[in-house]
Amino acid sequence: MKYYDLVIVGGGPAGLAAAVSARDCGIEDILILERDNELGGILNQCIHNGFGLHTFKEELTGPEYAARFIDQVTERGIDCRLHTMVMDISVDTEAGSFRKKVTAMNRTDGMFEISAAAVILAMGCRERSRGALNIPGFRPAGIFSAGTAQRLVNMEGYMPGREVVILGSGDIGLIMARRMTLEGAKVKVVAELMPYSGGLKRNIVQCLDDFGIPLKLSHTVIDIEGKHRVSAVTIAEVGADRKPIPGTEERYTCDTLLLSCGLIPENELSKGAGIALSPVTSGPIVNDSLETSIEGVFACGNVLHVHDLVDYVSQEAAAAGKHAADYIRHGNKKHAKTVEIRSTDGVRYTVPKYVRPTEMSDTLTVRFRVGDVYKNCSIAVYFDDICVSRRRRPVMAPGEMEQIILEKKKLGEYPDLCSITIRIEK
Repeated sequence: MKYYDLVIVGGGPAGLAAAVSARDCGIEDILILERDNELGGILNQCIHNGFGLHTFKEELTGPEYAARFIDQVTERGIDCRLHTMVMDISVDTEAGSFRKKVTAMNRTDGMFEISAAAVILAMGCRERSRGALNIPGFRPAGIFSAGTAQRLVNMEGYMPGREVVILGSGDIGLIMARRMTLEGAKVKVVAELMPYSGGLKRNIVQCLDDFGIPLKLSHTVIDIEGKHRVSAVTIAEVGADRKPIPGTEERYTCDTLLLSCGLIPENELSKGAGIALSPVTSGPIVNDSLETSIEGVFACGNVLHVHDLVDYVSQEAAAAGKHAADYIRHGNKKHAKTVEIRSTDGVRYTVPKYVRPTEMSDTLTVRFRVGDVYKNCSIAVYFDDICVSRRRRPVMAPGEMEQIILEKKKLGEYPDLCSITIRIEK
């Protein structure tokens, strides 16, 4: 059994930023466990620019952004193990509830156990597969998730196909529409089931509009042709019930179908540990310290909820590292008052879900997504039944994350506060 103060599961942008933050807060014994053969996570295949504007005040590519944090981890002498898969996290019963037991394996050490005072979950997310989408038709070659296609093109130097249809308008799908076009492929259409895009507005403009690629909202794939290789797909318009409308079918010949139908936080490990998960985000339910339902286990980044910008992932991970460091030094505040943040009337969820006013720093960023497109509406915050803030927003969409700032000073004015409600109002 090896002993560490802090074990971080995942060496992507969240895990790296959390490690740097915890080290800067005085935690010496830190271990990053990464299943891939290099640090950096998904950023290594994101060769487009647009990263780092908030964190480094300059525009970087994904690998450049990752390299900045990898260098910081190296400079601080933080221990990393690559090619290592974490199998289980549990309470270390021999050492007491304060410590956690992490079971992992790799080819060098086989199966081994680590005892940690705290654990940060930073496993990222995964894409929805065709099996999860229930698309009818044959099962030929040429069907890829957008992320897989991105890795093939950007890291492996392999073009998945030359005539492409994309289902789903998530950011990865939009970016791959542009990437495939730049590599000489013909992207014929992007079909989106919902009446709004799942990606950022800037990506719709830069990746579709600038290249004349049509985006068809309220459309989905209803048939895939081809037994050995995709030869054509048929899309159709869907109604309010999201079922295809007869007579609206359109057939496109193609050799490739890319799926960009949403991301799911990678929480099989969290489920096995018994961590309470949100039915909306599929990520852990956390308090203002980003601590999960298991004491001393924290979560950050896309394993918690899917982010738009990696800069926000780094900010959140830095906060998780700081809170984990505080927990390692001082333990948990058992008797801190807990107030629930309720999401309603258009707000799908909030991160965090709970706040402890007495333990909060000066401010707390609460991030959330809305469930539909809202124009000229307000984000309203209520302390119990009292409206304490209302911020007007010209447009809000599910593809773009929103946030509000809670101030400890404001919370202190309501000593009997029972709940905080965030809602959308006309």
